[in-house]
Amino acid sequence: MSYLFYLDGVLLPVTPGRMKTTVESRNETVRLLSGEERTLVQPPAPAVVELEALIPLRYYPFVNSGRQQPGYYLDFFERLKTERRHVQFIVSRRGPDNSLRFGTNLTVVLEDYAVEEDAQALGDDLRVTLRLREWKPWSVKTVSQAQYGTDGGRETSGAPSAKTYTVKKGDCLWNIAKLLLGDGARYTEIYALNRDKIANPNLIYPGQVLTIP
Repeated sequence: MSYLFYLDGVLLPVTPGRMKTTVESRNETVRLLSGEERTLVQPPAPAVVELEALIPLRYYPFVNSGRQQPGYYLDFFERLKTERRHVQFIVSRRGPDNSLRFGTNLTVVLEDYAVEEDAQALGDDLRVTLRLREWKPWSVKTVSQAQYGTDGGRETSGAPSAKTYTVKKGDCLWNIAKLLLGDGARYTEIYALNRDKIANPNLIYPGQVLTIP
């Protein structure tokens, strides 16, 4: 098979012999008031790609065409790191008949790199270890106070307005406390403020309006 590695459009001079891509889970396990556990499925963490690239000073038959001097690649890696740009990482994999087997196309940032010089093992050549992290676009989301039932009108007294939350289907006090207070174990505070509405902390119903600490 023929592999070609491109980073920001720059073809690596020697195809790495090994590449590792890691995608970690961010799922979270929560314990319900009943003692049962449930898994909250979250989007996976950005992929991390690790590879080693030989940067040759001398010519070898396996060197890809159009190679530059080692200094060109070292300057290139340094720019990616210092400019903190996100770039495309592309791997083209072709079979003996030149048909495309499958490809990799990720938007990444260069998280770390290390340059190794070893006169005995590498001679005048260099070995560079690259660690790339997938980059995904993001933006700040503005949340209206009305989403949590907060009174958005003008204050008529010096006391702060009460914050409320309307129960939705599938809610439980633990998850509401984790969402609004940052700690599911604080569900007892919500229960204490709403004893007139909640007879059993294990049983809440859609449409109930709860006072939030």
